[in-house]
Order: sequence, then structure tokens, then C-alpha cells
Amino acid sequence: MPSKEDLKRRADEIIDAKADDLISIAKTILSNPEPGFREVKTAKLVAEQFGSLGLQPRSGLAITGVRADASGSTPGPTMAVLGELDSLIVGEHPHADPNTNAAHACGHHCQIAMMLGAASALTSSDILESLAGRIAFMAVPAEEYIEIEYRDGLRKDGKIEFLGGKPEMVRLGEFDDVHLAMMLHTTSNPAEQQICISNTNNGSVAKRIQFIGRASHAGGAPHLGVNALNAAMMAMTAINFNRETFRDEDSIRVHPIITKGGEAVSAVPADVRMETFVRGRNLEALMDANTKVDRALRAGAMAVGADVKIQTIPGYMPLQQHKGMAEIFRANAVNLVGEDNVSYVNHRGGSTDMGDISRLMPVIHPYIGGAVGLGHGATYVIEDYSLAVIKGAKALAYTVIDLLGDNAAHGNSIVGGQRPDMSISEYLKFMRNLASEETYKGG
Repeated sequence: MPSKEDLKRRADEIIDAKADDLISIAKTILSNPEPGFREVKTAKLVAEQFGSLGLQPRSGLAITGVRADASGSTPGPTMAVLGELDSLIVGEHPHADPNTNAAHACGHHCQIAMMLGAASALTSSDILESLAGRIAFMAVPAEEYIEIEYRDGLRKDGKIEFLGGKPEMVRLGEFDDVHLAMMLHTTSNPAEQQICISNTNNGSVAKRIQFIGRASHAGGAPHLGVNALNAAMMAMTAINFNRETFRDEDSIRVHPIITKGGEAVSAVPADVRMETFVRGRNLEALMDANTKVDRALRAGAMAVGADVKIQTIPGYMPLQQHKGMAEIFRANAVNLVGEDNVSYVNHRGGSTDMGDISRLMPVIHPYIGGAVGLGHGATYVIEDYSLAVIKGAKALAYTVIDLLGDNAAHGNSIVGGQRPDMSISEYLKFMRNLASEETYKGG
């Protein structure tokens, strides 16, 4: 039986031999960006690549998701290795689609390529036969929480229930048989060096808000109108007055935008629309902030005698990563890039639906360099594909070997040693209870 180090050396050889192809795959996806639940071309490419490895991919999961499994020689836990299919909408990006403005301004094209690189190594018979359990390679849709109106339309049409790809795949049962999960994200922050181990991320809820007033001539009879824009502005002021109650350690973020400010400058605005995220480091703080935002929205409506419709849409759970898995990954990161090139971040203010998976099982979500520019912006591009794809693929493959090698001793220990925060049924109940729509009559 080969040692884990022997298996890692073999994984190195396989991934290095496919390096040009893997980088080409990443660049092909970069040139064909598709936002969430529309990743048709990218999903087709992934399914073809799975097929070329002798796997039996299942496509059309949560509209565009793809999964393919590979089984080791003996029983053991199932470990998911994930990559995200979707792009953002950044029309100014140098690789934006001119028709849709979709662009890979977050590096998901590299995620897919590194996941496929790891799959190339781990499905090789001389590695797979030395592993226990099963590896579930998953290309998941719609991690970026954008185009809320479009996705809510999919929900109303019965095509999805949740607006994020991983929650939707949980609903569909794709994580029922998974015990551990892992993915690797690119970063452009020089302070995070070549590979960054991280700990927690904010969770989030989304809100769509409509203030309803009464239209009237803005010059001739403003006293007969009810100004919905003033209600919205008052609500945002009320939200700001609550900010001193948000504790620093809870990392609360509330960032509303007005998406419709009225019909015409000559009329008192009677229909004003807002959207916002409410984010927080833990569920208790997030729910507290959510309550305060709702209260502020009602106060804005009441102040001017308007009505307000508040739709609360489940976003993503706060991410918590498993320290034991992170230590295993870190050792492999040091092996790949050296101690001085591995960093640590305790908390991130952004949100990811990997947080939802972390409530159900042990997960890790580290970061790898190779990118420059501002994340989610026009300047975010990959400069070092050898780091972002090839070393990323090796880091994933090494970690699977450590967890599922030696009859999955490490993997079984981690699975047996952590009680999930929620069962899948508890998680689904929580998400469904969080979704709400209400109309408050402020007049």
C-alpha cells in the first residue's frame, strides 16, 4: 500500500501533466461568463470533463449544477470537493460578455478548473484504490447573491425554492450523503499571501422593500400626496440611528440601495423600491439586526403615512470552518508554497453559501492567490494561473488524500467528532421560517 506522500507525489505528476489543459479550461470559462442559474455552457463543459475521466455526471441539479462521484476501495465517509459555476455582472470588466455584462470578477473560473484538476488526480486508479469512502465532485450554481428579482421570479415559477445554489442543492438532497466538504477560493489581497487559511464569514439575509405613497402634483398640490421617497429616506436614517447598537464583534453590515426613486420629478413619488442585505457574524446578531432593520422600515413608512411592503429572503448562514480540517489543509499549503507564504484571517465581512453547508457538516473554505485588483470589480483578474489553478488543484488533492487515506482515519475522526449545528431538516425549516412578506400600513 503506497504511503500518503507517495499518493501526493503521484497526484503532482498527474496535475502537472494536465496543467496546460486545466489553465485552458479556466480561460475558456473566463471567456464565457454566466450568472447564477444560467451557467449552461459552463455546466456542459464540466459534465464533459467529468465524462472524460470515466465518471458518470448528473447534470441539471438546481437547474445547472453537476455532480460526479468516485468511490475508493473500502467504505468510508463521503467528501465533497466543490467549485462554483457562476459569474458576476460587471460590465466594465475586461472579460465581460458584451451582451449580458457578465464577468468572472471573483475567480470562480479558477475554482472549477482546480476542482477538475483535483478530480483528474484523485480518480486515477493508482490513487483512488488507496482511498476509503467516496469523493463527490460538485460544480454548484449561483453562489453570488445577485439578480434577486430574477431569482425570485424563478422561485415564484417553482423552478427553485432558495436563491443560492448550495442551499437549493441541500433542498434537493445532494448533500444528504455527504459528510465533509471543501472548496478553495481565489484572493487578490497581497496581505493574504499565496494561500490563506480563514475562519469565519458573515451570514446574510436579503430584503426587497416597496414604499407606497400617494402621487400628486409636486408643484401644485404636494400637500395632497404621500411621499414614498421621504419614507425610504427616513427609514435609512432610522437604520443609521441603530448602528451604534451593533457590536463590533458581531460584524453587522447593512447596506441598502434605492432601485426606484419615483416616476417623474413633477410628481410626488408614490412607488419607491429598495433592496438591502443584512449581514452578521453569528445567527443571533444577524436576527437581531434583521429585526431592527424591519422596525426602521416601518418607522419610515409611519413617519409620512405611507405603506411599506417588506420581503425577507433567506440569504446565507454564517460560515464556520473546522479547525482540524484547516490544520490538515495548512500543512499541505506549507508543503506547496512554504511557511512564509501562508497566512491566516480570522473573519471576513462577506457572505458565502458555503456557510450553509458548514451548519450541516465539517467544512473548510480557504483562499489561494494569483489574482490582482478589487474583488467583484472591473480590475479583478488572474495573473498567476499556475498558483490559482495548478497549486490550488494540488492543495485540494493532497487534503483529500490526507482525509481519505489510511482507511479514512482522519476523515472518520473528524466526522465522528463534530455534531452538526443543524440537521438538514432543521436547516430547511429555519430557512423556510425566515422567508416572509408583510405589508405595514403606516397611514
